[in-house]
Amino acid sequence: MRHGDKVKNLSRTKAHRDALLSNLASQLISHKRIVTTVTKAKALRTYIEPLITKSTKGQSKEQVTHQYRVVFSYLQDKEAVKELFTVVGPKVAGRPGGYTRVIKLGRRPGDNAEQALIELVDFNEIYGKGKDEGKAATGKRTRRAGGSKKKADTAKTGEAAKEDKAAE
Repeated sequence: MRHGDKVKNLSRTKAHRDALLSNLASQLISHKRIVTTVTKAKALRTYIEPLITKSTKGQSKEQVTHQYRVVFSYLQDKEAVKELFTVVGPKVAGRPGGYTRVIKLGRRPGDNAEQALIELVDFNEIYGKGKDEGKAATGKRTRRAGGSKKKADTAKTGEAAKEDKAAE
């Protein structure tokens, strides 16, 4: 029985699992998205989200330094920690959580393992705010029925404009 066992062991010892998650987290911070197996991606999500939260909190210099050291104890990578606190943390500071997204990609040809893409949410312009900004600039385009309503409305406004000209 596995009562209360919420840790995904990933068929590894604790030291190996910690090293694996640390390396995956460092690569995710550096590259903003990585491809791995679904199980590793889900385990990584629970590992990295608290670290990202630590990078967004702290007002005083002492608090920031403390959080920096705590995160470094997990990642053991100076460049990744620096990137997390200077680039990632400020960008996701307004978000109340849910900093990562896992997208299933299908099965790997070699061993038939399920693959997934895990990415930082605010660094994807396709899904994030970048898409809405692009839509506002180019105009809203949908493929829905109801084009006849638009034509009828423009015809009415055209008739109203003719009546206004006639009244003048």
